[in-house]
Amino acid sequence: MIDWTLLCGSLLLTVAVWWGATGIIAWLIGRSVDTYPSLLRGTLALSIIALAAVLVSRDLQSVAGAAVAFLGAIGIWAGIEVSFLTGRITGLTPRASAKANGYGWRHAIEAIRVILWHELLIIGVVALIAALTIDADNRLALGTLLLLWLMRSSAKLNLFLGVRNLGEAFLPQHLAHLLRYMQHRRMNLLFPFSIALGGLIVWWLGSHALQADSAFAGAAYGILTTLAALAVLEHILMVLPLQSERFWRWSLANRQGASRP
Repeated sequence: MIDWTLLCGSLLLTVAVWWGATGIIAWLIGRSVDTYPSLLRGTLALSIIALAAVLVSRDLQSVAGAAVAFLGAIGIWAGIEVSFLTGRITGLTPRASAKANGYGWRHAIEAIRVILWHELLIIGVVALIAALTIDADNRLALGTLLLLWLMRSSAKLNLFLGVRNLGEAFLPQHLAHLLRYMQHRRMNLLFPFSIALGGLIVWWLGSHALQADSAFAGAAYGILTTLAALAVLEHILMVLPLQSERFWRWSLANRQGASRP
């Protein structure tokens, strides 16, 4: 029998954490760069606590265990995002010869270069969590990070190939050079495949959530299904004549006060 209360609870938790964490990070990044050292220290502490949460919950097959693992994974991902948005872990310095909004494999390589350390950090963190939880009873943290990595990679590719909304408001001034590796277009050829893949992931995870044989499985798959659906929504917002920034307007109000480091 489907536990709709459990599934609705998983949905509400995931949406609240997704919306709240995105907004809080955007607000913190929009503050003066003088606050970044404190922000990075606080984020490091949060990441350590989040890693501890993942380790504590690795063998907890319960609703509480699922929630702790999910929150731990989000805390770790938040640390990765803050390290990037503060400009501390990004990539190699852009070449002076790099063309703005170019095409071709040379431009693609340049795009990878400028976010290289960030991508390697993600790979390293995911590999670490995999090593720590691959044989655990509760692998929701790993599943969460893999899903975030997959869908974020898809979003980056679509931004590179071109979409209507680039989300410029979320990008701090010291990362404005990344806009040269994004395209303003109504859509690109990869986009439909990204939506199709995302839809298949939502369907697969959702079917497991509806057929779950335990409260833990129902909560875990419910969280992942919602997270995948939110990722698909983020993709759709890239091509709609609607700015996604309006959903986080409260967290972007301080952007004009940010300055270059």
